[in-house]
Amino acid sequence: MSMEELIDIYDENREFTGRTVPRKTKLEKGQYMLYALALLSDREGRILITKRALTKKWAPGSWEIPGGGAHAGETTTDTVCREAFEETGISVAPENTRLLYSYRNDDPKGDNYYNDIFLCSADFTIDDVHTQEEEVIDVRLATVEEIKALHETDGFLHYERIMKALAAR
Repeated sequence: MSMEELIDIYDENREFTGRTVPRKTKLEKGQYMLYALALLSDREGRILITKRALTKKWAPGSWEIPGGGAHAGETTTDTVCREAFEETGISVAPENTRLLYSYRNDDPKGDNYYNDIFLCSADFTIDDVHTQEEEVIDVRLATVEEIKALHETDGFLHYERIMKALAAR
């Protein structure tokens, strides 16, 4: 029997409410969870991007950057390091992360969250990247210009906010 993943609930001021609920809980107005995205940068300043599997329920085949939801008790720094490793096999030390951009998403269907986008520096090559076949169908290192071009042709998840984060570098 597997334990259901738990998340912490935050208020509209991003203060922890003291409540922890199962991840699949529909959040009410004024309740938020935390997400983190990794702009995983190699020595040459290129960004590691992945293409979602075609079997994904949401945004199949779209390009994106690694990231995901915080577990109960995690900071977004913890989350971005864990998600980068889980999704790519690349280890990122917390001291090699820098918060670039944060935003809040309010959704009438209850998908309410705060999302932090981090620049994560690591010494890696594309050969060091190991993805999960059921999650990812392509991976590459891309410049900002290449990300823009992919957005125009294939779409790129969180594109506008990623560009704001990259502008803050």
